[in-house]
Amino acid sequence: MNTDTPQARAPWINANLPADERAALLDAALTEDERYGLLHSQWAIGFLPGAPLPEGAIPAAGYVPPIPRLGIPGLYETDASLGVTNPRNARPGDTATALPSGLAMAATWDAGLAYSAGAMIGDEAAKKGFNVLLGGGMNLTRDPRCGRNFEYLGEDPLLAGVLSGEAIRGTQSQGIIATAKHFVLNDQETGRHVVNAIIDEAALRESDLLAFQIAIERGAPGAIMSAYNKINGHYACENDALLNGVLKGDWAYPGFVMADWGATTSVHAAASGLDQQSGEQLDHKVWFEAPLRESVAAGETPSERISDMARRILRSMFAAGLFDRPLPKGEPIDYAAHGRIAHQAAAEGIVLLKNDRNILPLTGGIKSIAVIGGYSDVGVLCGGGSSQVTTGKGHAAFIHAGGEGAMMAMASEAYHPSPPLAAIKRAATGARVTFVNGRYPSEAALIAAGVDLAIVFANQWTTEGADAPDLSLPNGQDALIAAVAAANPNTIVVLQTGGPVLMPWLADVAAVLEAWYPGSQGGEAIADILFGAACPAGRLPVTFPAAISQLPRPDLPGLGQPWQSPGGRRVDLSKAPGFDVPHTEGSDVGYRWYARTGQAPLFPFGYGLSYTDFGYSNFAVTGGETLTVTFDVTNTGALEGIDTPQVYLTSRNGAPLLRLLGWSRLKLKPGERASAKIIADPRLLADFDTAARRWQVPAGDYEIALARSAEDIVAKASAHIQAASINP
Repeated sequence: MNTDTPQARAPWINANLPADERAALLDAALTEDERYGLLHSQWAIGFLPGAPLPEGAIPAAGYVPPIPRLGIPGLYETDASLGVTNPRNARPGDTATALPSGLAMAATWDAGLAYSAGAMIGDEAAKKGFNVLLGGGMNLTRDPRCGRNFEYLGEDPLLAGVLSGEAIRGTQSQGIIATAKHFVLNDQETGRHVVNAIIDEAALRESDLLAFQIAIERGAPGAIMSAYNKINGHYACENDALLNGVLKGDWAYPGFVMADWGATTSVHAAASGLDQQSGEQLDHKVWFEAPLRESVAAGETPSERISDMARRILRSMFAAGLFDRPLPKGEPIDYAAHGRIAHQAAAEGIVLLKNDRNILPLTGGIKSIAVIGGYSDVGVLCGGGSSQVTTGKGHAAFIHAGGEGAMMAMASEAYHPSPPLAAIKRAATGARVTFVNGRYPSEAALIAAGVDLAIVFANQWTTEGADAPDLSLPNGQDALIAAVAAANPNTIVVLQTGGPVLMPWLADVAAVLEAWYPGSQGGEAIADILFGAACPAGRLPVTFPAAISQLPRPDLPGLGQPWQSPGGRRVDLSKAPGFDVPHTEGSDVGYRWYARTGQAPLFPFGYGLSYTDFGYSNFAVTGGETLTVTFDVTNTGALEGIDTPQVYLTSRNGAPLLRLLGWSRLKLKPGERASAKIIADPRLLADFDTAARRWQVPAGDYEIALARSAEDIVAKASAHIQAASINP
């Protein structure tokens, strides 16, 4: 037997071996310095004082140098929740396809589209030379004012978990590592480095943790990114109960846990389950170098833990194919095909909230239109922070935001170059289209009074690093809409928002479209919906409150406090003051909270109108070990359209509760009928028993609803379920 072959010298190159075995073989070949070198990444953006671009890095979020001696590739990490980012033009002139916001994707309720979108981003990342994608985000919307809600996938654990899992699976189909973030309860930006989210374990298991669990099961992400905040008194990056107990223990997660940038708080994070410190220049110390070596030497951190950390990183690299398939760096990117995916996601994620007198879709009888406000002459709005994508020939407009802290000082409201005004002009054949910037409501009202129809674009810009202080439209836009509606009853409002907003003018306008942040093809997608080239298909992934007083925490915790989130470089978070936020709503997030408290929202979860109609028949529920629901859907209208009927658990043994069990998404031509079948995940029928550390499904009668939204129930039926106990 020849023992001097490449495979004999380096047995980990055998692609037929399991990833865990390959990682163990390679870890055994590492020197101590090489092993520690894998455990911390550098921030690869050269605009921090004293932090030049690391040699060999691609300017982006993170970089771990390669180990050529053993053929270990470097890790090239990019932010990419909504597309491959290029922060502050670190790679001059490099642009990418921008998907619509996470809430827009969630509003499609389309797992297949989420997979395609994830694969699209993965393809662009790989061809730009990146092999670690820092997405996608999937924190539940517990507060509609959170500045990062637009990145995430709504308020329901099943919807967020399924769509995030499919996006991750799509990304990793391109041979790179995807990351699920932010683990866990990163549900506000105000004081995000010091806020302590307090929640009962069972409630956390039944909500945010369940979303991550479903995403991990479906997508098998190579990495999990831990959050900035504390959970029950311990920072997410050193939360032993969550990282070692739940993630790596109960769920047997085999990949690695990386910190968010600037979130590693001490050397104790290693023993608590963190595997890689991220963006080391942003932390108080490079904790996972000299301090960690000293901790091991002192017996505070077990020496075998260092190998475990390295093996987990290597295991994910093997599982994703980083050793076996060279990155297609430099190969051409099919931006046209990717633009079609972004266009489809934007159009199908737009939610028609109101349509009085069937004013939409617009027809050829309209002779004059006023398009008002929202910078709709230059482009469509995108959210701020690490997910902000530069697309096309660059942003069409920048408006400096300003504010306290390092992040807000750099923040700018940006617009993708897809102007709705131009798309409306193309679609409005034979009509005169006038643009008014909307700065003065009196001027806008004067112009609106002289046209057949007014379309007002209203924007709410949100960003990482700050929360919205309330749910109004900023800069006097509510007054603008009211003035235009008073002048013209045929007023249509197009909202580009980071989440729910209040609508004091709702009764006075004819139609409302929620377009979210619609991405690089957003202007065209909005025009498609307005003029009927596409039938509205979006359904709300979040509840729209009727008033801030309806929220579990009407006063935004920490807002206005002088410390806010510590900003800048090398902040010692262990000495930063903090504050507690009791999550008294528990697992009753969003629509479950409204059901529990008996409050009527402005628009319920799952709501959305169409240009056609759908009827339901043959609804049946069978029980046993879980619930199986079947029904038929018929397009009873005159147009082709997409329907998203939803199935909810509404009571268990006579006790009311409300949980989404599943949905079906059906595209039907007029008169066409299709059958749907939904099998409930038993965990959605169960409660989590913290003493037994298991899911417990009580035996009994379960009432199920077929519904158009969380509040619009079409039919109900009951079935008997057997008792069950499920692993955590």
